[in-house]
Amino acid sequence: MDYDVLEAQYRGGFVVWLRFRDGTAGKIDLGPELWGPVFEPLRDPTVFSQFKIDPLFHTLVWPNGADLAPEFLHDNIRVTA
Repeated sequence: MDYDVLEAQYRGGFVVWLRFRDGTAGKIDLGPELWGPVFEPLRDPTVFSQFKIDPLFHTLVWPNGADLAPEFLHDNIRVTA
């Protein structure tokens, strides 16, 4: 799928730089999305920065089970490359 996250880099605060399979790349500030029981722990930048790319679903996931749909990430980045 073109929305697969291939690369993710933590940029500070709640900002992540992402590169997708379709070549789209850019930054996204996820701070406004961190509400609700599963996302509240991620409001700590130390915890937030522990994301990984799930090898099966190709999106960002956190150790507590939180994740975001790759389509959401793709549709909401500020394109930089």
